[in-house]
Amino acid sequence: MIAAILTAVLLSSSQPAMSAPSAKPTVIAHRGASGERPEHTRAAYELAIEQGADFIEPDLVMTRDGHLVVRHENEIGETTNVADHEEFAARRTTRDIDGRPVTGWFTEGFTLAELKTLRARERLPALRPASAAFDGQEPILTFEEVVAIARDASVRTGRVIGVAPELKHPSHFAALNLPMEDAFVATLERHGLTGADAPILIQCFEVGTLERLAARIDAPLLQLMQSSGGPADRPGATYTEMATPQGLAEIARYADAIGVQDLMVVPRDDAGRALRASSLTKDAHAAGLKVVVWTFRTENLFLPAQYRRGAAPADHGDLTGWLKAIYALGVDAVFSDFPAIAINAR
Repeated sequence: MIAAILTAVLLSSSQPAMSAPSAKPTVIAHRGASGERPEHTRAAYELAIEQGADFIEPDLVMTRDGHLVVRHENEIGETTNVADHEEFAARRTTRDIDGRPVTGWFTEGFTLAELKTLRARERLPALRPASAAFDGQEPILTFEEVVAIARDASVRTGRVIGVAPELKHPSHFAALNLPMEDAFVATLERHGLTGADAPILIQCFEVGTLERLAARIDAPLLQLMQSSGGPADRPGATYTEMATPQGLAEIARYADAIGVQDLMVVPRDDAGRALRASSLTKDAHAAGLKVVVWTFRTENLFLPAQYRRGAAPADHGDLTGWLKAIYALGVDAVFSDFPAIAINAR
C-alpha cells in the first residue's frame, strides 16, 4: 500500500499538505506539466515532479467497464487520436453533459482495453506547438497508474508527491449506472489514502459528491468553484452565492478547501486588466477553509492585460509577476500548467 511504502519518506520529509496562509503556497501541477507535454500523460507528470511540483493532478472519468481513467473530460476527441481509429467511428455521438449537448467520443462508450489503444494529443496545439510535438506517444492512464507515479517518485526523490484527483461529472456517470464514488473510494482504500493526513486532495465541482465522501473518508476535500454558473447537482445554486461568507460557512461543513478560478480572487475589467483583489481569500480563511486558485498559464491569452508581453495570444507573458501578486494575497496553493514557473515565483 502507498502509505506503507511512503513511511520512510514521511519521516524525513514534509508532507505535501497545503500550506498555512503564512507559509509558501503549495504548487499543484495542473494535469501535470501540461504547458510542456500533452496533459494527463506520464511524460507530463514526470516532468512536473522533476520540476518540483508538490502535487500532480489527474482528472477522473469512467470507462464502460467501470474503471477510473485520467482525462479532463469524458469527451476525448480533442485530446486523443480516437478520430483516426476507423473501428471507433460509429461511436461518435451527442450526449447531454451537465445540461449541455456535447458531440464526440466518450469514455463511457469504451472499455479500458479499447481506450488503451488510443494515444494522447496536445489540447492546444496552436498555442503549444512544442508540446504537440509529443502527440501520439503516450497512452491514456488509469487513476491507479497515476497513484503509482506519485508513489514511485516519492521514494525516488525523497519527498512526498501528493495526488489531487478531480471527480468529473459524477452525477452523469451515476445516471449511467457507473458509480464513480464507489470506484474512487475503493481505490483510495487499496492504497491507504483515506486518512486526514493522506497525501491527497480530492476535488469536485459538484456538492453532493463531496458531502457523501466526507461521510465515508477523512481525506482532505476541495470544493471547486468558478466565476459563473453553479454546481450541476444543485439546480438554482450559483458559485457566486457559495463564495459569500454564508456560503463558505456551509462549504466548511464538508470540505477543507475551496478551489476557485483566479477571476474570483482578482476580478478583471473589460480590457482584461486585473483589478483590486476581492475579499474571498480573507473570507474563506475566516471560515476555516484553505484557498487554492486556478489555473496559471504563461501564454498571453490567459494572463491579465498588464502581465502580457508581445502581441500574439501564444506569446509568453509575465506569469512570474502574476503569480507573485496572487501569492501576496495569502492563498494556500495554486494550480499551474507550468509548475517550474510557479515554484520559482514562490
